[in-house]
Amino acid sequence: QVQLVESGGGLVQAGGSLRLSCVASGRTFRRTFSNFHTAWFRQISGKEREFVAGVRRSGDNTYYTPPVKGRFTISRDNAKNTVYLQMNNLKPEDTAVYYCAAQDRTYFIAAAQHEYDYWGQGTQVTVSS
Repeated sequence: QVQLVESGGGLVQAGGSLRLSCVASGRTFRRTFSNFHTAWFRQISGKEREFVAGVRRSGDNTYYTPPVKGRFTISRDNAKNTVYLQMNNLKPEDTAVYYCAAQDRTYFIAAAQHEYDYWGQGTQVTVSS
């Protein structure tokens, strides 16, 4: 099986920080995790899932949606098959279920959901005002 498992979500006050982690496991990822671009998406209640941040397979390039740029940092450790999302200065509008995703289809980081073949189950982030 292929699995992406997120952790690190929770309840935090506005202005606080959280660090999400996503560990990849299974035959597909065991030897080739470094071949996959990885990204974080989020789904705010009542809205469609949206791209938050992505990192290239080598970790040398990142891309962020404008509302989180400067506050969130995506990174990865290919030796640990793990991708992270450090979220600082959180705002109530960041409240959402956050999903980890992976794909090896495109050369550059993709922001479109349909490009991603593998998804985690999601982790809830709630920011109180």
